[in-house]
Amino acid sequence: MNLIFLGPPGAGKGTQAQRVAAAHGLVQLSTGDMLRAAVAAGTEVGLKAKAVMEAGELVSDDIVVAIVADRIAGPDCAGGFVLDGFPRTVAQAEALDTVLDGNGMRIDHVVEMTVDDDALVERISGRFSCVACGAAYHDRFNRPKVEGVCDACGGGEFVRREDDNAETVATRLRAYHAQTAPLLPYYRERGALRPVDGMAEIDAVTRQIEAVLDGGGGD
Repeated sequence: MNLIFLGPPGAGKGTQAQRVAAAHGLVQLSTGDMLRAAVAAGTEVGLKAKAVMEAGELVSDDIVVAIVADRIAGPDCAGGFVLDGFPRTVAQAEALDTVLDGNGMRIDHVVEMTVDDDALVERISGRFSCVACGAAYHDRFNRPKVEGVCDACGGGEFVRREDDNAETVATRLRAYHAQTAPLLPYYRERGALRPVDGMAEIDAVTRQIEAVLDGGGGD
């Protein structure tokens, strides 16, 4: 079983992809991880990517698709994989289909994590964590039991990611929707698109996805 998880930053696609991969014996593949692994391994396409990044440029679709192609050809992906956040554009989706066709493979389901943009901005922009142990908190939904003291380790210093602010999150959401909107009809026409409510509780989202994989959901 080969899956794609689509969703904007903060929608929880990474968490859900990890859960589904573990439950079904699939390999979770994220573009960032694959890119770093290819660079570290010094593969031909990894060296090309390294040169581009060192020049301060964006890695091209051709390089990204080549890295994905190399990775899904690995023996550990023979039993199935979950692509987390790739493809991002129709051009990437078309290139991926070509790669899959050439390997006698196909995408079984494209799980779309649907979100409410305003609620997602609030969810992400309120996040902070303990400097000492990394325990995660939220301004509204999950404050420390004792103000200023980490529940997990008793630390008193907290930090926010620089990009976890409302303006940056809103910008990333606009970019995601602009890039991803054309992917939805692309996969819908192929009968693969499976929307789930990405704003539900984590366990509820997992149950929705499992229902899809069991044949109980779809678009």
